[in-house]
Amino acid sequence: MDPMNLKSPFFEKTQHSTRVFHDEESATKKLSTQLLSLLPAQKDRPIVFVCIGTDRSTGDSLGPLVGTKLNEKKVSSFHIFGTLEEPVHAVNLKETLKHIQKLFPNPFIIGIDACLGRMKSVGSASLGIGPVKPGAGVNKELPPVGDIHITGVVNVSGFMEFFVLQNTRLHLVMCIADLIAKSIETAHNEREKEFNNSSGYQTVRHYKQ
Repeated sequence: MDPMNLKSPFFEKTQHSTRVFHDEESATKKLSTQLLSLLPAQKDRPIVFVCIGTDRSTGDSLGPLVGTKLNEKKVSSFHIFGTLEEPVHAVNLKETLKHIQKLFPNPFIIGIDACLGRMKSVGSASLGIGPVKPGAGVNKELPPVGDIHITGVVNVSGFMEFFVLQNTRLHLVMCIADLIAKSIETAHNEREKEFNNSSGYQTVRHYKQ
């Protein structure tokens, strides 16, 4: 079996999108299983997480919180951009994406960002195929990010979105960030088991902007 192109039930495609709530039973397992099914089966293809947002806004801090939590976990074969210390936001997003393309050949990118949604979706995390579109909820023109995306619904959309993000409860954002980070860690560990920790794979955890 070629460890660089491993096929197993973990890499079989599941449904194209999934949504789980942070307090839902088996939420981490559901989200990590979906993530694992969407990651490339080639071990030598770089996997990059771009965690978008800023800690200057409570609701918009989801991405940097996830990035910071991932740096604290052992996800050494994933590449992390965007933390509380070095956030990826509207000002530096384009430059960060260019930097990633220069650093890595054919990277597989996962965009992570907060979003606003319907009341019944608040507190959930969603994972699906296609890029995240940062800034769309507050009328900012920013490049789409990711081959796949993970978003967390932190508050209700529809009126004064910028103000709503500023006044979102940090506790809820932390709960969603915990779910996303734990799910990514679980997917990473399962992936490493499948590859049997094959040697010779360069690992990088976090990059300064």
